[in-house]
Amino acid sequence: MNNKERNFMGVEQLSLRSLIIGALGSCVITASSMYVALRMSALPWPTIFVAVLSMGLLKLFGKTTNNEINITQTAMSAGAMVAGGIAFTLPGLWIMGIWKGSADFSSNYIKVLAIAIAGMLLGSVTSYILRYRYIVKNALPFPIGQAAAETIKAGDDGGKKSVVLFGTMFISTVYTFLRDQIGLIPNAFMFNKNSPIGVWNSPMAVGMGYILGALYTGVWFLGALFSNVFIIPFGLRLGWFPNKEAASSFTISAGIGLLVGTGLGVLVGIIYSYIKKLKNRQKDVYSEKAKIFKNKSNIFNPGRILIVSGTVIAFIFTVATGIPVLPSVLLIIGIYVVSLMAATITGQTGINPMETFGIILLLAIRVFVKIDATDALMIAACTAIASGFSGDLFNDYKAGQVLGTNPKAQLISQIVGGVVGTVVASLSLFAIINQFGEVGSKTALPAAQAVSVSAMINGIGYPVVFGIAVAIGAVLYLLGLPTATLGIGVFLPFTISSAVFIGGVIRFIADRVRSKSSEDDAGTVAASGLLGGEGITGVGIALVKMFTRA
Repeated sequence: MNNKERNFMGVEQLSLRSLIIGALGSCVITASSMYVALRMSALPWPTIFVAVLSMGLLKLFGKTTNNEINITQTAMSAGAMVAGGIAFTLPGLWIMGIWKGSADFSSNYIKVLAIAIAGMLLGSVTSYILRYRYIVKNALPFPIGQAAAETIKAGDDGGKKSVVLFGTMFISTVYTFLRDQIGLIPNAFMFNKNSPIGVWNSPMAVGMGYILGALYTGVWFLGALFSNVFIIPFGLRLGWFPNKEAASSFTISAGIGLLVGTGLGVLVGIIYSYIKKLKNRQKDVYSEKAKIFKNKSNIFNPGRILIVSGTVIAFIFTVATGIPVLPSVLLIIGIYVVSLMAATITGQTGINPMETFGIILLLAIRVFVKIDATDALMIAACTAIASGFSGDLFNDYKAGQVLGTNPKAQLISQIVGGVVGTVVASLSLFAIINQFGEVGSKTALPAAQAVSVSAMINGIGYPVVFGIAVAIGAVLYLLGLPTATLGIGVFLPFTISSAVFIGGVIRFIADRVRSKSSEDDAGTVAASGLLGGEGITGVGIALVKMFTRA
């Protein structure tokens, strides 16, 4: 597609119609994402779906470019992660009986909106700061972003890639519809009824595993084997744990510890790299003075204004929710640290355990200052929203790197979609809970993640195990091993890990069968179709159920 790039408000590739279409799309995607998260306790990335939708809508309105499509889908998907961050944490206010139905709607809505805006702003700032490190320098896979780029490229180029993409997307769509709507296909193939060993029946998971490759999925599966084949069964037989709940708590503590250790390793690596650069810097006094003068003259550059203003406004909104000043300060500092973990895990696995980051930070803040349950849940929500929002933007930045999209235009688009998303997500939360009457286990709105966050407010189940896992995770990361995927494998259900591993095995075989001289990997395009088909169908089913109240 060789159409001319647009320019809006002096920003290359940005267009007014991309912002309008993206904002309107964000309303629909955000509402459906809230519904999916509350009713199904899961939220697949909507990136592929909105890429296809953006492509179709823009082509209806005339000539477009791959970059305009990417910028539009950036805005359209932004609110989904805001909805996820809210749905995975704040229902705990109803679960714990702190809030009742839609009582005090006006004041409570303002609090939810304020914490959502704070998380959205912090997610935007942290992803802006870390974009070069994770997208350019470290070049992490970010499989969802790669899949989105392949979707846009294939839809534009036509030919073989287009046939492969939309063919696998159609198969995945039909398969997911038969599984989730008709019930003709089981959700998972289990070894037996009483065993956690099985395979999630998900085209999306297999496609994600293919994109990640053998190394990441192999380590991921190793963590799942350690947790579900060794620790839990042998621990129960040898009397290490009194019951399955205690064994599960042990693995959760270990998994979260490895994730925290990964973040600690990332932080240590950054500090070490910075110190090394300082030691190697050999410059004379004059050039140093010139540099100092230059830095002073750049105090008011746009990047620094974004960072400072975004952080200050976010702080004001966190205080407006009722969180005291000191916890608010610790929250913002913590989000900057947690963002390192979120970027690493999302980049390596395509999964962003937002509520886990919320748990980590609220527990860390409780070490320094006392906070009540309401403030703890608000802190978890802000962290989850910031982590999810930045993860979504990182995926978009990865797609932008592949397509050559202006990151400044993407950031503006993401913030526009995010602002709309905060309003819609906050309203949707109250509307859906009011519609069904209650939320929590054994209700129509199970909200499993929010149940977990509510339970974890009282602390880590096995603190010693958690501490040891943190140390192991940090060391292994510094040795160059993908410890984030190891922690994910320990933490997530075995069925998910095994499905992703199958995709990695297929990639391993394909890389050896395919000619070394071939640069055209149809497998990646096919995997993108598998992700897109299930994502589109999941959102579509959610929309129908939401509007028909099924």
